[in-house]
Amino acid sequence: MLVMTVVFGVVVGLLLGLLGGGGSILAVPLLVYGVGLTLTQAVPVSLVVVGSAAAVGVLPKLRARQVQWRLAGVFALSGAPGTIVGTLVGHHLAQRVLMAGFAVVMIVAGARMLSPSGELGTACRVGGAGINWRRCVPRAVPTGFGVGVLTGLFGVGGGFLIIPALVLMLGVEMPIAIGTSLVIIVANSITGLIAHMSAGIEWRVTLMFAGAAVLSSLAASHFGTRVDIARLQRWFAYLVFAIAAFIAADTVLQGLGL
Repeated sequence: MLVMTVVFGVVVGLLLGLLGGGGSILAVPLLVYGVGLTLTQAVPVSLVVVGSAAAVGVLPKLRARQVQWRLAGVFALSGAPGTIVGTLVGHHLAQRVLMAGFAVVMIVAGARMLSPSGELGTACRVGGAGINWRRCVPRAVPTGFGVGVLTGLFGVGGGFLIIPALVLMLGVEMPIAIGTSLVIIVANSITGLIAHMSAGIEWRVTLMFAGAAVLSSLAASHFGTRVDIARLQRWFAYLVFAIAAFIAADTVLQGLGL
């Protein structure tokens, strides 16, 4: 089991390093179906991977001043209660129900990877004009809460939702949206990990998986310029759809008692 843990951690880390995100969406199904953890055990492991990768990824964004701290604070503060709610709800749902929900999340993530980035929204402005907080906060708070719920339930960072929300809904420029999203993911992951402490955490698996993921992510980031990222992201989206279909089929078979 420990060998597979390292192998799967390397796979997730490579995808994170090459794509800059998204690879963590595979962490939970790999841990559940490949390593043999329950979903309750897999979620905190995924949160450590997501949070660690985001913390490493945000460092160059901080140096480039590509983080909107006040907006990140709004998302993080609204996401914290959402993460706690998601964790509490997850503890009261059957694993097959949660896995069915996770399959839906994977389909949404895959669709986001295949869709064009679109135009900037108009609710927020980052730049000389600052941010229109009166229009921004009513949109940012429910979005942050929803992303927090997903983080608590499934151990996903939610970057596939945060970045489109920042860019398409709130009008944040893409470089700043990416940096801000990473800060939000770190905050949500920490909150989610604390919320899952009461259920116990498989620390040996967690450290091995997260360590392999972070190290391979750092290694892969150096080769990212040599890879056709658009093609890789497209094929990765298809892989996400395939795994989502497998999870959905497995959930149906479990429901039928087969």
